[in-house]
Amino acid sequence: MTTAPPTESTEKTAPFRSLAELRAACLDLPAGDGAAADAVKARQAELTKPPGSLGRLEEMVAWLARWGRNPPRLDTVDVLVFAGNHGVTVHGVSPFPAAVTAQMVANFSAGGAAINQLAEAVSATLRVIPLDLEAPTADFTAEPAMDEPAFAAAVSAGYAAVRPEADLLCLGEMGIGNTTAAAAVAAALFGGGGARWAGRGTGLDDRGLARKQAVIDKGLARHASALHDPLLVAAALGGRELAAILGATLAARRLRIPVLLDGFVCTAAAAPLAKLRADALDHTQAGHVSAEAGHGALLDELRLKPLLDLGMRLGEGSGAALAVSILRAALACHDGMATFAEAGVANKSH
Repeated sequence: MTTAPPTESTEKTAPFRSLAELRAACLDLPAGDGAAADAVKARQAELTKPPGSLGRLEEMVAWLARWGRNPPRLDTVDVLVFAGNHGVTVHGVSPFPAAVTAQMVANFSAGGAAINQLAEAVSATLRVIPLDLEAPTADFTAEPAMDEPAFAAAVSAGYAAVRPEADLLCLGEMGIGNTTAAAAVAAALFGGGGARWAGRGTGLDDRGLARKQAVIDKGLARHASALHDPLLVAAALGGRELAAILGATLAARRLRIPVLLDGFVCTAAAAPLAKLRADALDHTQAGHVSAEAGHGALLDELRLKPLLDLGMRLGEGSGAALAVSILRAALACHDGMATFAEAGVANKSH
């Protein structure tokens, strides 16, 4: 596992200098390979099993073929975890101090976090990318979390972090206060305010939860003029790590790399893409549904069906990494099973 430096290393290759450039890229997306997906489905019909009997395992191989390599493979799996700090934490929206973000990045570097173990267990390469942790975003109840250059730089950092040779990309995050930012983004995009989207995050009590809901509603009111534009929403209410996830998701689509999204924060970070273009997240799957309040509703809004439901709410890309094992199992069945003809087994009568 390597820890990349903050955004200075991406400034020379930053693909987006403005919201206009970013918006154009978000709207100009390649289609998937329908012929490759059809070839997978044709082979599935000849394997020694009743049609459709492997359920979503069959669907996942066709999805890998549509958006990834042909034939599908999972030789190179990358896990990217972006870390950022949030000015909105001054309102007590998390029981943990902002210093924990940098401390956890150090823990990732030392190999001591859950994501380290999960990435190793599924033979994935983990990279953790901190984004200006010493300079938190602005308090979004008072001003936009990021101005246009800062937002474009964070999106560019995520975009540039995606390796073209990856067969699959798992995305995750770390950032004290980022469930508040994610809930604010979700509320701005899909309505409902803090009461619908705020959860307990890292362990808020009832008073803390009420405070978090109020902070979100104040942010929505402060930025009411921006709520018509998904990118302005992401800049005004999000965070650098959320912006980087958006950039990485966009890069993966343009490189035709399938993506596993992690939990609530990660899904909210990618959601503006779907509001800009309805099919923008077709190359993604939800690795799991988080126990964090709001994630299930957000997946419903985006028409994403999670692969796992284990009551997890850690972040770090943990649910996405764990779901790699499901995809590996699906691909193993597709590649390794015999056809009816090969096995000398009678197929169903016609």
